Amino acid sequence: MRAVISLSVLAFLLSGSHSPAQPLQWINYRIVETGTSVDMPISIFTEAAGKAGGYGQQFRRSDGRADLTVQAEPNSSRDSPAVYLEKRNPPPHIIYKRITDDFFVVSSTRGDRIWYDRCNFTNRFVHCVLIDYPVDEKRQWDAIVTRISKTLRSG
Repeated sequence: MRAVISLSVLAFLLSGSHSPAQPLQWINYRIVETGTSVDMPISIFTEAAGKAGGYGQQFRRSDGRADLTVQAEPNSSRDSPAVYLEKRNPPPHIIYKRITDDFFVVSSTRGDRIWYDRCNFTNRFVHCVLIDYPVDEKRQWDAIVTRISKTLRSG
């Protein structure tokens, strides 16, 4: 009986069919070249979805309803968070924006999607997480987005 339960749990974890309300498995993802690291729920983001700009990786939920990008880009101009964000020409209707000397966070909606971007700044790199998920799942994602954001570390 124990082997059946273990195999069932393993099959469930590997299925990629988790919703944010189900128990999550987390790993610390690290970009070796820059030292960027972040906790990410591998039970949600089960598929690699391509390289990120600069260094890093994009991940996707198996059903395509959410994605996560972890990246680090050189900050050769040594831009402050405010200047860097302005150069990116953000959309005019940002719902949440916080800018400090060391990081920025911006979030808003686009259609039926929420997008959330956090970038931490060091002398050499901008270390970012970008998350996109359905508006109708906002409550389920709040704790996930918070943990991802709070664990983003610069190398």
